[in-house]
Amino acid sequence: MELIFLYRNFYNHKFGLVGAAVSLNLSWWIVVLAQFAYIIMGYCPDAWTGFSWGAFHDLGAFARLSIASAIMMCLEFWYYMLLVVLAGRLRNAQIAVAAISICNNLNGWEIMIFLGFNAAISVRISNELGAGRPRAAKFSILVVVMTSALIGVVFLVLVLALKDVYALPFTNNPEVAHQVSKLAVIFAFTLLLNSVQPVLTGVAVGAGWQWLVAYVNIACYYIVGLPLGFFLGSKLNMGVQGIWSGMISGVLLQTLILTGITLSTNWNKEANLADSRIKKWGGSAEYRVENSNTPKHGDVV
Repeated sequence: MELIFLYRNFYNHKFGLVGAAVSLNLSWWIVVLAQFAYIIMGYCPDAWTGFSWGAFHDLGAFARLSIASAIMMCLEFWYYMLLVVLAGRLRNAQIAVAAISICNNLNGWEIMIFLGFNAAISVRISNELGAGRPRAAKFSILVVVMTSALIGVVFLVLVLALKDVYALPFTNNPEVAHQVSKLAVIFAFTLLLNSVQPVLTGVAVGAGWQWLVAYVNIACYYIVGLPLGFFLGSKLNMGVQGIWSGMISGVLLQTLILTGITLSTNWNKEANLADSRIKKWGGSAEYRVENSNTPKHGDVV
């Protein structure tokens, strides 16, 4: 809601595209600050006990994992943003950019659901592997992939059923609406694919494969997807459909690779590796012993 309010406020004051960008940044900062306030106000007693120098213990290991995850996520988000740049090089660029922006926006809404699955399976996989339960980890992957795929089928059916009208809340330009309608079939398949792909990425994060996924993203998105989209859209004059086809080809290739990695993984071995990582990155032994005597929430003192 704060995003809608800020966007309208800046838009009504004629700040245009710059105003929209500023409102988006402010909205994100509001979310970050609100979450931080929620934590420090005592609503997460098991996770937050106040500022402490202990937060800086073994910070290097945490930073290495965080940087790998950040690179992995940035490569994915930048990929979708670069589609808009490619669309700007097509004939009737305004219509092409508007059509791709509408589809990107709807795609972003759908991905919000599956980012929740992404975070959940990431935590579940890391917990199960850390606890030495590889069979539970495998079963969790099966359940969440099937659940997300079924939700993706619902979105696919909705787009196909509403292909002539789903762009209307975003535009009153009949040419843009027609262009979005022409993307309906491939866009519906995109939503189905993007219901599974974030889940597999979450599995990779939970298993500690961040750097591997970053390399996969570079190959699939920037070596295959973007060049193919440019070739189909500009050189073969397929327009927006060509650019989107190239994009979805990169996502499909990434999904197939992650599926292959997941299916071929020896989860017993991964559980052993997780145990090694806990010993290596779980904090210095001295600090763990020091804090092992600290009563935990719910303990009998």
